[in-house]
Amino acid sequence: MTITAPEIDQSAFKTSAIDFDQLAASGYVIVPNFLALEYCQQLFDYAQQLTAADWQQAGIGRADQYTTNTAVRQDKIRWLNAQATPEKAYLDMMENLRLQVNRELFMGLFDYECHLAHYPPGAFYRKHLDAFKGRSNRILTTVFYLNPDWQDTDGGQLVIYGERGEVLEQVLPEAGKLVVFLSDVFVHEVLAGQRDRFSITGWYRHNTSVNGVVDPTR
Repeated sequence: MTITAPEIDQSAFKTSAIDFDQLAASGYVIVPNFLALEYCQQLFDYAQQLTAADWQQAGIGRADQYTTNTAVRQDKIRWLNAQATPEKAYLDMMENLRLQVNRELFMGLFDYECHLAHYPPGAFYRKHLDAFKGRSNRILTTVFYLNPDWQDTDGGQLVIYGERGEVLEQVLPEAGKLVVFLSDVFVHEVLAGQRDRFSITGWYRHNTSVNGVVDPTR
């Protein structure tokens, strides 16, 4: 099957729209219209054209503690790599953002990993942290949404919680919206939606490699 590759003009994404002061002060930021909708649509079309064999059941944990548990998490994922042209376009965009974050906030972010996520109708991801202090090199989480014409009634919100369990944000997964937050601070969950929901979730990381292995098992 031939899949059209989105040619993302790097000027089409808006690092200038990111409030780095808010990210530094609050630990998270929500950026509507981070990428022009025409490019979001190309990425959305690409995700929809992938076959069942291109996806895997998402799991929880890492390395030897990795397991699947559909009572906790029900999405399917595809890890992005630079060998696939459509995926390279997105990775290049996020590499530029990594450099910008390091310039603005001196975070020392070293690299980036990410995957497409597909939540079929009714699928969810229960409350969780993306990293635990001292046990992972994941520093900054990014979630980018691809869903055109998404409405409140479609559900599928990302819920971000505060340290006392209070709801800080309920984020509608609208095309072009980027969410960035500290990976080891904010408990969050994905609510069940009424439609197929696509996003790209990623993590900027510090270099805590051991013997050439990035983010080794602890």
